Amino acid sequence: MERISRRSVLAAGGAAAAFATLGGSVRAAAAQPRHRPNILWLVSEDNYPFIGAYGDRLAHTPAIDALAASGVRYANAFANAPVCAPSRFAIITGMCPESAGPAQHMRAEGHIPAFLHGFPKYLRDAGYYCTNNVKTDYNARLDMQAMWNESSETAHWRNRPAGAPFFAVFNFMTTHESRMFRETPGRVRPEDVRVPAYLPDIPEVRRDLASYYNLIERMDGEVAAHLAALESAGLADDTIVFYYSDNGGVQPQSKRYCYEAGMRVALVMRVPARWAHLAPAAPGSVITSPVSHLDLAPTVLSMAGVPTPLYMQGVTLTSTRRVQRRQYVFGGRDRMDERYDMVRTVRDERYRYIRNYAPHRIHGQHVAFSWQMESYRALEASHRAGRLDDYQERFFREKPTEELYDVQADPDQIHNLIEVPEHRKRVAHMRAALNAHMLAVNDNGFIPESSSIEGYDASRVPGAYPLARVLRLADKAIRRDPRNVAELKKLLDDPNEVIRYWAAQGLLMLKSGAAPARARLDACLATDSSIPVRVVAAEAIALLGSPDEPVRYLGGLVESQANARVRLQALNALTWIGEPAQQVLPAIDRAADDGDNYVQNAARYLALVLRRTYTPASQIYTGIGARQP
Repeated sequence: MERISRRSVLAAGGAAAAFATLGGSVRAAAAQPRHRPNILWLVSEDNYPFIGAYGDRLAHTPAIDALAASGVRYANAFANAPVCAPSRFAIITGMCPESAGPAQHMRAEGHIPAFLHGFPKYLRDAGYYCTNNVKTDYNARLDMQAMWNESSETAHWRNRPAGAPFFAVFNFMTTHESRMFRETPGRVRPEDVRVPAYLPDIPEVRRDLASYYNLIERMDGEVAAHLAALESAGLADDTIVFYYSDNGGVQPQSKRYCYEAGMRVALVMRVPARWAHLAPAAPGSVITSPVSHLDLAPTVLSMAGVPTPLYMQGVTLTSTRRVQRRQYVFGGRDRMDERYDMVRTVRDERYRYIRNYAPHRIHGQHVAFSWQMESYRALEASHRAGRLDDYQERFFREKPTEELYDVQADPDQIHNLIEVPEHRKRVAHMRAALNAHMLAVNDNGFIPESSSIEGYDASRVPGAYPLARVLRLADKAIRRDPRNVAELKKLLDDPNEVIRYWAAQGLLMLKSGAAPARARLDACLATDSSIPVRVVAAEAIALLGSPDEPVRYLGGLVESQANARVRLQALNALTWIGEPAQQVLPAIDRAADDGDNYVQNAARYLALVLRRTYTPASQIYTGIGARQP
């Protein structure tokens, strides 16, 4: 069989023919020797490494600290998205969520190719007993029966057949964002914590940070219980243990945001002496080169002796691949709950580069679920009262096009170095690396949600998604240079939907500077075949001072459009148009009872704002996990 290189597959976007080799490779693995290591994953929700082993002197995490002392700690481990669902897509598939849109959005169903499986399927095919307890949230319609022998609240490695190796996952909700909606007293008191520079030093922020530490201590106890159970069963010497968190969080500006507090995660791996040849380094080692969640699936498969599918975009962290010391890892943010955004970021051992593809949107768009936390409410109240300093106020301002931070010298990322001459070469390298990555994974993030070309297969149809061209156009759009108006106006006539969408976005970002394109925007609103393009055009026209027709159009979408994501796009546009949206308030009120939770949240918020009754303490979210009075 001809060998197909992984590099060529990624460069081509993953030709289907390359994956015909996969089935034979995995089937062959079942013939390997029966005795293989057990693998245990202990996964915590929503936590940046507020952990003793990571140098946090306030944390009380003896179990994780001991695990790190006897294992390997990854100092620079990162989620591929700063929120659970797209992050978990990367974990379970080994593929970037933006490769199979709309998986890069929060709680979306990625359109995946037929060859893509959750990696536990390959372990099961090779004889492993695979269990998940209990969270899935994979952002794609994966075959759960093929992946898991059991996925439930009672799933456990204890239920395996005699002699079978196991792969078992336990997910701890203890540190989840929803646990922060009420105070958790404990060892750490509000007066003990350090408040990051981007947050105001106020009682609500201190209480939430203290609660977070206390929840992490509880979670550490759960880790200890699982390690004790393994020891009690006589399996510790035959089981490789991973502890990691699924994304950062959860204080304001962490979860859902592409800064360190949202992207950086804990990752500790303990390999017992029997399997030391698989360990990436000696016990007690610290690895500083960056790694990401994409690496988990190929690492587990490698440890189990199962060939890694060619489509996986991470690398194995086992000893056999230590030579692949990586320079960069990548991540991004797209729609977070009811709010649209697009951010891409690259991280090396010391610096984080961020590119904002929606610089006209503020960082702190209201997200109903997050705003159940007292610190978010107090942060916005302080903003309204004018009590924030310049760094803290950044959350409520439009974003710069690019950002660069030295995370060693500036751990809170408050000093943007993007214009500093001494970093010019570094910025150029990181820009180029990010562009190459987006092309390699065929980043679907530029495609408007609900478009027919979203997805792994559809976006790879020749001519459907000219990503290199889109990248060049988007780069011009986010520069917000009025000299580009003529080109953007001309591109509103392009036959490709994504090109027209980003031409419209570029004009929207220019606000009053788009006036020379007004007539063409009017025509676009009236006749464009793409509703998302018309939504952007409507907002652009409204901001040029003629809101009536755009508002009526958007209100009609809110009222009658079948696709919930299009309704959501219309509500977001109306939110930014502001006061003129009063004329469609009845439609917005009806959307407050929409069958889609995100549409509900956006509509309830907007209705309160338009009636001038909104306050940061308004309880808008009423779904699962809602704050209790």
